[in-house]
Amino acid sequence: MSPVAIRELAALGITRRTEWRQSTAIRSAAVHLDGEHLVASPMPRKRGLPGLGRVIPRKILDAWLVAGAREAGAKLLERSRVIGFAAGRSGVVVTVQHPQGERTLRACVLIGADGSSSLVARLLRGDRDCDHDRIIAIRGYFEDVRGPADRADLYFASDSFPGYCWVFPTGKGVANVGVGTILKTLPPSRQHLRELLLRLIGEDAALKRRLDGARLAGTIVGWPLTTYNPRLPVTGDRVLLAGDAAGLINPLNGEGIQYALLSGRWAAETLIACAASRDFSGRALGAYAARIDDELRYDLSLSRTIVQLIRNRALNALWLEALRIIAAQARVDAEYARITGGVLAGILPARSLLSVKVVRDTVQQAALGLGLRTLAELSLRPNDLATIGVRLSDAAVDIASTILRHRGDSERWGAELVTSTIDVASEAFRHVSASAPSRLRARQ
Repeated sequence: MSPVAIRELAALGITRRTEWRQSTAIRSAAVHLDGEHLVASPMPRKRGLPGLGRVIPRKILDAWLVAGAREAGAKLLERSRVIGFAAGRSGVVVTVQHPQGERTLRACVLIGADGSSSLVARLLRGDRDCDHDRIIAIRGYFEDVRGPADRADLYFASDSFPGYCWVFPTGKGVANVGVGTILKTLPPSRQHLRELLLRLIGEDAALKRRLDGARLAGTIVGWPLTTYNPRLPVTGDRVLLAGDAAGLINPLNGEGIQYALLSGRWAAETLIACAASRDFSGRALGAYAARIDDELRYDLSLSRTIVQLIRNRALNALWLEALRIIAAQARVDAEYARITGGVLAGILPARSLLSVKVVRDTVQQAALGLGLRTLAELSLRPNDLATIGVRLSDAAVDIASTILRHRGDSERWGAELVTSTIDVASEAFRHVSASAPSRLRARQ
């Protein structure tokens, strides 16, 4: 859980529980590529947020949230499943499948907080192909894990990108270990995630330093996650979606808990105002959708565009070289590390990556790396230079042949990239336009 999520849980009183202090604190993070350690840095700090993250098994966290909801007066219906709803002028009727048969519940408003496979979202938005918005992940708990108990590790590999493996300690010698990736890639990936995870554990040198001798406790489980799509509604008459059900998952890092907690608070604030005016229409609930747009749309749209870029596996060498460049600059520049690490941790908005400093320093680091390689290559023999030329030509041919073999998918990739870029550009313009009057007043 990110510092933002911890702040929201503190507001709900969850962090006052005795068990909370026994959970695992994460104070630093490290990034590895193809078995090589690239960079490690402390958790970035931001005013108003705790300077650490936490790792808590979901069963435990969910139990705390359920207990807190009950203490606040919520009624829990167990062994029950929503199978439909109908919204009308006087309220919403929800049909529930219960062991004793179907039941109907009546309410002023229905909040769909039923996860990435949300029935409420499907009924509100209609059936649609969500595969291009999905990421998939699996995880298991391992014992006898080596290394720091307060450090989260991310592992990238050339043959499993786009995607990454993680080791998140949950206690002394115990860790949540998993792998996640984009569901739809170009060309399509044939790798089974469980086999990929076990292979990486056995072959990746950096992972082996953590997991050599570790053993799986329990089973490996997986799930799909539907990430943010700015073109889909989150409200309707007497209905709103929150958290994963609204697609509020950052496609860049898979973070969803902090957005679930934020959207839950925004939903509550909106519904308090709606209750005061006794208006739960789609127009009134639009204030909630507007809050999501104002707070999240720009950054999640930018993350979505970045993911759309790296979806093309034919360009993996380019993306992984970019990762090396970013890590190299982060090793020597604490402020650069704070910004890039803050985006990865969900502390800073994704648009921070477009700041003058990050762009300038990334370009300078790339130029430095290219210059060093050029000097090294100038000292090579003619036969060595010819070999490099052949290798570059082969890479270009591989990219072209991949695009031709998957022409339909390539065209769709390009079209979706254009659409995502337009979304980001329009949001950037909206933010600039909204901030212009305040900057003018400041100058006056």
